[in-house]
Amino acid sequence: MGQNVYDTLVERGFVAQCTNEEELRKLFETEKVKFYIGFDPTADSLHAGHFIALMAMAHLQRAGHVPICLVGGGTGTVGDPSGRTDMRKMLTDEDIEHNCECFKKQISRFIDFSDNKAIMVNNGDWLRKLNYIDLLRDVGACFTVNRMLAAECYKQRWEKGLTFLEFNYMVMQAYDFLELNRRYDCKLEMGGDDQWSNIIAGVELNRRKSNTAVYGLTNKLLTKSDGKKMGKTAGGALWLDAEKTSPYDFYQYWRNVDDADVEKCLALLTFLPMDEVRRLGALKDAEINEAKKVLAFEVTKIVHGEEEAKKAKEAAEALFSGQGSAEDMPTIDVALSGGEKLIDVLTQNGVFASKGEGRRLVQQNGLTLNDEKVTDVDYVLTAADFNDGSAIVRKGKKKYYRLQSK
Repeated sequence: MGQNVYDTLVERGFVAQCTNEEELRKLFETEKVKFYIGFDPTADSLHAGHFIALMAMAHLQRAGHVPICLVGGGTGTVGDPSGRTDMRKMLTDEDIEHNCECFKKQISRFIDFSDNKAIMVNNGDWLRKLNYIDLLRDVGACFTVNRMLAAECYKQRWEKGLTFLEFNYMVMQAYDFLELNRRYDCKLEMGGDDQWSNIIAGVELNRRKSNTAVYGLTNKLLTKSDGKKMGKTAGGALWLDAEKTSPYDFYQYWRNVDDADVEKCLALLTFLPMDEVRRLGALKDAEINEAKKVLAFEVTKIVHGEEEAKKAKEAAEALFSGQGSAEDMPTIDVALSGGEKLIDVLTQNGVFASKGEGRRLVQQNGLTLNDEKVTDVDYVLTAADFNDGSAIVRKGKKKYYRLQSK
């Protein structure tokens, strides 16, 4: 008998909170557990924050359990207030449908849907049909307002005012769990730790409506050792879609994580055995770079496939040794009409978070154009900078970009 998958999740650092560890462990021992994670279609791609949930899901599937991947065609119409100080932008039905389709494609890279090994559902199928009065009579009495107001996900909204629209989100998510239990005998809901209040609401609703024992489990959010969210780049989120974040940029992100975060990322975001994770995580000084290369390759392989991971690795190593091919670098199109300042072009394209950051880097001799240090903060690009139509910019020691004149 192999290791209980609950212990695997604990050992790899996934588990933040669980409603009843002992009973859930036993459940994993005795049956094929159907469990679900919900993904709200707020964009047309999943990002690094979702990746950790997908990995937890993949570990459970590999241990013989059945994932239910829920895309939020219904909840996406309201927007989850968890972890937000502002209200989410309202999406059109077309946006929601398009984003749900994009999510489905991406999720199937991580989860095997063949032979009923996993189920894909859209909560719009039941939430959009609900009659308001029927819903109130069915589940309204199961929620006490004072308990809802005590939930962490609502507290951050006090300052700006919590709308009644968002106040309903917890009811909708709890209703999903009830519906999935009724339809598929789903016994576990998982999600990021910011979902704890919503998940408990679903566990409670199942108990009160059906007298059913179901469970909630949250995974730790992907954070750096300084507590800040991981997966943010100068250009915004680190997307899992190759069109939005190139496999090369994706590889470079993980290649450049802080030394202190390497072991945690290897445990959470790869399938490497834990002995190997610990060995790599224990490397020191220059040797830790080897562990970062393994991390970057393994994560890129899971998200983009082995072929793209190899290309990204080769491009990164070639550039690092100065033999680089510009083909795999992130490319920025520049319309040379005269007077384009290098720093402005790089800031507009997300290489720098602000012009100030660009100026500081120039003053610290950290920016090169075609292997020449840029010393003038107001340097203006000319056609002479573009050999064969492109120029190579290096930011700091490791980040390369190709500028292409159009």
